[in-house]
Amino acid sequence: MSGQPAALGADPFVEACARAQDGCEAGLVVFDLDASILRAAIVFAPEVPLSKAMVMLPLCAVGLQNALGALAPPEVGLHVEWDGGLRLNGASFGQLRVAANPSDPVAVPDWLVVGVEIVILPESDNPGDQPDHTALYAEGCTDVELVTLLEAWVRHTLVWINRWSEEGTAPLHREWSGLVWYADKQVAHGKLSGAYLGVDEDFGLLLKAENETHLIPLTDLLETAP
Repeated sequence: MSGQPAALGADPFVEACARAQDGCEAGLVVFDLDASILRAAIVFAPEVPLSKAMVMLPLCAVGLQNALGALAPPEVGLHVEWDGGLRLNGASFGQLRVAANPSDPVAVPDWLVVGVEIVILPESDNPGDQPDHTALYAEGCTDVELVTLLEAWVRHTLVWINRWSEEGTAPLHREWSGLVWYADKQVAHGKLSGAYLGVDEDFGLLLKAENETHLIPLTDLLETAP
């Protein structure tokens, strides 16, 4: 992994996608450590079809949880959502996103980028203004330095990549399933809304709506490459 600050005012995710399109080395981490929001993106060069490579999205989420778990006070809990949402003590405070090229699920992509945004400072001094939203420093994590958190995320993500390469998805499934926010809750995706039943081997969402079980692949979360 190698770090590169984003250009002034640039979105690290957009810049990482552009660098990947230009043929940069895998492992590039583009970041912006703004005082109010942390944004970063990692460039991957998968060697498996996109449907399998999309595992990098939940893998990066687990890496972030492990990183924050090692740095934050023990009472702080981070949960993940299937669509890349991040929750701190039950409230939304961040989001993961993903893009790849080409976007054909059966093709091996030339590159895949996973980006993260984490709100550091609350937008309002009154928590009641947005009760379902929070910020890192609003949840007792003011001692967590942004550079340290970024480095820890990259480090824990790399550990999980190595483990996934050697052991497959089973360990990641166990770790992710213990962090998922949807357990015993309703979940919505697009026009579908229903009961969360879990995920399949490739982390496709199993959703029961109107007495029918739907399988939604992770590739549904792909953004168009900027």
